[in-house]
Amino acid sequence: MDSAVLDRRTRMHEECVPPGLVDRLLALGHADLVRAQALAEDGDWFCARAWARLLAQQSRLPEALAVLAPYIGTGWWTAAGEAARLLDAEGRGEEAVALVRPFARDGERLALRDLALLLDRHGQGEEAYELLLPHIADWFLAEPLVEVGVGLGRGEEVAALLETRLASGTPCTECGGPECGERYRKPFNAVHLLASVRERQGRTDEAVAVLRSYGSTPVNNRDPLAELLVRHGRIDELRAYAAGEEQPQAVRHLAEFLEARGDVAGAVEAYREHAERDRWHAPALLAELLARHGRRAEAIEVMRALDSAEDCTLDLLCGLFAAEGRAEDGLAHLDVLKARRGKEEWELFRLRGPLLAACGRLDEAVEEARAHPEGRNPYAVEGLAHLLAGAGRPEEAVALLEADRLEHRQALGPLLVELGRVEEAVALLRTPVPAVPLPEPAGYSDCPPF
Repeated sequence: MDSAVLDRRTRMHEECVPPGLVDRLLALGHADLVRAQALAEDGDWFCARAWARLLAQQSRLPEALAVLAPYIGTGWWTAAGEAARLLDAEGRGEEAVALVRPFARDGERLALRDLALLLDRHGQGEEAYELLLPHIADWFLAEPLVEVGVGLGRGEEVAALLETRLASGTPCTECGGPECGERYRKPFNAVHLLASVRERQGRTDEAVAVLRSYGSTPVNNRDPLAELLVRHGRIDELRAYAAGEEQPQAVRHLAEFLEARGDVAGAVEAYREHAERDRWHAPALLAELLARHGRRAEAIEVMRALDSAEDCTLDLLCGLFAAEGRAEDGLAHLDVLKARRGKEEWELFRLRGPLLAACGRLDEAVEEARAHPEGRNPYAVEGLAHLLAGAGRPEEAVALLEADRLEHRQALGPLLVELGRVEEAVALLRTPVPAVPLPEPAGYSDCPPF
């Protein structure tokens, strides 16, 4: 085994059995096959991880650690981190710390974070704090620093450090223009972390004030100020905040809160009020809310009113048509868009297949897909295969993908498993990817083409 190869395979899901399929193999009773791949000389990491976890659940931790040992022996942090988690879960925290510490010492960020949290959980919070303190500018390590620091009663120290970082922000150079008035802060989440310190200290008003003063920037569809207000039941403030011009995530948090407590009408109204200002997110969220509560006809009208040919909008709309038993209406809607645009690229055409299948016209869908100008492209072939498999014709789906097995291995493997051709599927997924030679350097030229 080689750590670089293991890392590439894991990140790219190449030459390995993907984790979801490993779970499926275990569910189908193919534990011996998973075990064999885990213990192979050129081991499969996802099989090894699943097998080790299964052994640990059966109170067979020494065997689980033996499975992971060859992977750890390559110096690969991912395997060591998994072993440390299994050790810690069994109450063997000192051994977990000893395993993680060399990786942290070598500068592995994930190991440094895990080591600090391990130390904190096992009564060595001061060491964890000192370990993280030099990394206050690293957003990933500043998060556990807040957790550890507040737990030690050193929240004021952490807050002072974060306030200093906020005050010393440098002008933003990311956008490429000196006219940008923004300040670039390290860590980028300093505002959110400072608010977290205050909230953990029980000083909610100050936490809210921090987010209001510096601005609560949503990240990954999460609005820290909206979440804070929900956690503390300050719904009137959340309503006022959501009423702002540019607060789509706050509106979502408000609607989700109202829906969770059974006020569906209130959640619908929250989205409707915002829909005029946000022509994309709010209508889609409203349609999904209506569909969850058996009001798909209303949801369809919400999405049709957008009169949009955007992929995300049409995906939702066509899905609603099919679920409502109105697939023919969905096809008519696509016909109107095609006539308006004068053509039908694959991104629009692919939506026809499920609607035709819902109308009992699967063969027509297959013929049209094969005749489409993009129908021979890999993404189109795999889309058609998924359509056939979903309609109960997996053998035809496999035959379609067999034309280029390696190209379609990720789609073909799960289909082979479902057809009982399990060993064939695993062998295919584990087949090495052919090496592609790097292009020759073109050299420098200041004449077009550059």
